[in-house]
Amino acid sequence: MKHLFIINPTCGKGISFERCAKGIEEAVEELNITDYEIHVTEGPKDGYNYAKAQVDKGDPIRVYACGGDGTLWEIVNACACKKNAQVAAFPLGSGNDFIRIFGDKKNLRDVKDHINGTVMEFDLIKCGEEYAINQCSMGLDAEVCARQASLKKLPFIKGEAAYTLGVLLQFFGEMKKTFTIKIDDEEEFTSDVLFCVAGNSRWYGGGYFAAPKALTYDGELDFVIVKKDVLRISLLPLIDKYKRGEHLTWDRTIYKRGKKVTIKAPKESAVNIDGEVRFGKEVTFEIVEKGINFVVPACSDFLERVRNNNV
Repeated sequence: MKHLFIINPTCGKGISFERCAKGIEEAVEELNITDYEIHVTEGPKDGYNYAKAQVDKGDPIRVYACGGDGTLWEIVNACACKKNAQVAAFPLGSGNDFIRIFGDKKNLRDVKDHINGTVMEFDLIKCGEEYAINQCSMGLDAEVCARQASLKKLPFIKGEAAYTLGVLLQFFGEMKKTFTIKIDDEEEFTSDVLFCVAGNSRWYGGGYFAAPKALTYDGELDFVIVKKDVLRISLLPLIDKYKRGEHLTWDRTIYKRGKKVTIKAPKESAVNIDGEVRFGKEVTFEIVEKGINFVVPACSDFLERVRNNNV
């Protein structure tokens, strides 16, 4: 099997790049791996294009996304539904929301743990021709996501801080969206909402616990819809509760599990696909069961928690 390491040199403001490259060289030498390659990305979509070209050859390959959630998104889309490909995520970004399921990212920075990891089939979310492994959404959080990239460029502003600042800025703009929503074969409904999340995993925005019960391998998505039924000044105290994942019990929250949700908006609205922003008036988020082979790091207790039904 070939081991392909895709490194985003600007991730985490470039601080971790040299350490990552050195760690890869040391790990492959220690584990006697000769079929490997390190590719340093030169711009957006370069990681996707390079990885896809290698994956499409059809030979067994493990692609390591060495960066943040954006790098992982590119590699996931290059490897989605490809039986010959495996994906590992080496965290260098400020958010790295998806790999929080494996533990603290600071403990996931030994390359050998990813090389020696165990492969597990995870679900994906399909939106149009693109895939997400973490979460898709529309509404307030997607609008915040559209702001987040530029906010991260500010000094001392990282993943969580950028998302929180984006929420506060959005607070003075458009808060609610009127969506017509249909989950699976249920009757569609129209409501003023803050946001609608389809979660395959649990965190986004640098640590916001948006879908606290979502599982990456159970063949269903968690749909979290929070209605806009109070004045905006009343929403400020709720931000921290939302961040901690306490919103599922709110009277204004609709929480359901299923395979597919379709959202219609009266005008073009932001669509969040694992942090990538698109715009549309109608979108569908749909489960792709066992859509990707993902590497659980050897240092993580994730598999033990799965066996014990304690994830």
